[in-house]
Amino acid sequence: MFEERMKRLRERMAATGTDLVVVGPSSHLVWLACMSPHGDERPVLLIVSKDHAGFLMPALNADSQRPFTRLPFYTWADADGPDAALASLLADSGASKPGLAIALDETMRADFALLVIDALPDAKRGFLTDTVGYLRARKDEAEYSLLKMNAVLNDGAMRAGFAALKPGVTELEVAQAIRDHYIANGAKPEFTSVCFGENGAFPHHHTGERRLKANEAVLIDIGGRKDGYPSDMTRVGIFGETPEGFDEVHAVLERAVQAAIEAARPGVPAKAVDKAARDVIAQAGYGDYFLHRTGHGLGIDIHEPPYITGSTETVLEEGNVFSIEPGIYLPGRFGVRLEEIVILRGNRAEVLSELPRTAFRAG
Repeated sequence: MFEERMKRLRERMAATGTDLVVVGPSSHLVWLACMSPHGDERPVLLIVSKDHAGFLMPALNADSQRPFTRLPFYTWADADGPDAALASLLADSGASKPGLAIALDETMRADFALLVIDALPDAKRGFLTDTVGYLRARKDEAEYSLLKMNAVLNDGAMRAGFAALKPGVTELEVAQAIRDHYIANGAKPEFTSVCFGENGAFPHHHTGERRLKANEAVLIDIGGRKDGYPSDMTRVGIFGETPEGFDEVHAVLERAVQAAIEAARPGVPAKAVDKAARDVIAQAGYGDYFLHRTGHGLGIDIHEPPYITGSTETVLEEGNVFSIEPGIYLPGRFGVRLEEIVILRGNRAEVLSELPRTAFRAG
């Protein structure tokens, strides 16, 4: 996998005129090299040029990381600092010519980036968006299989959450039932947002001690991780009698999700998918209550490109994976959000979850 991804990276570097790619201890490095070296204030960098690649590596971590790669290590000790080792790595990477175009990992520590910038003050600098980021956004079949597996596992976790609803249960207790399902199925809980009643009107509500009452809406947004990849999904339900206006809002959002899924195809700008969902909600009179973008990419990171916003010009491509999650949030009453993760395959958006978007009913 590493060799194939390095080959694709160098092809992309040539296509974009990038001379040097600099990757920190981040999800970019996990994707490219399947490595996650210990990250602290000691600089760790993978530097890739057209004909060389190597790691700037703290000496005290070298032995633990050696089993994971055959690339050369340019080690440095605390007593000496990283400058000489970095200079040697850059020289071997052919970084001596003027006017280099370098792409820096936008997620790594600023002081790591400044080490490279100070060493190459005349270089033209950018981020990994058009190189590693571009490649990560186009999932291969192995990644599709892992994301699909996690989505189906997440379906079960969602069912476990709604099955835990009973009079007086707290949001935290329902969240624990969801976490227990992940753990029992070999996954790691990533986040569990359980929102009772009026708490559903906060898109980023922090699950707490709020107790469930009769005749109120419940919103659950959850994700777990297994074998390196995550899941993400939102569903809603009712405990007892349906609150006034809930069914209408749910129906509007179902139409918005369907419109966005239909709009999501290779060759379409991401903003067109956002517009498809937003137009449905605005036409129903709820435009002021849709408070966020329609979606975000999903891969090793739960939030990564492409972002599905009203201003994103990115043209969607085969293999892109992202959420479609329009929401309507009515302060003091309830919130409804329906979230799917889709992958662009062929000329359509395939939904990864197998769980219906109909509202759960309990109590």
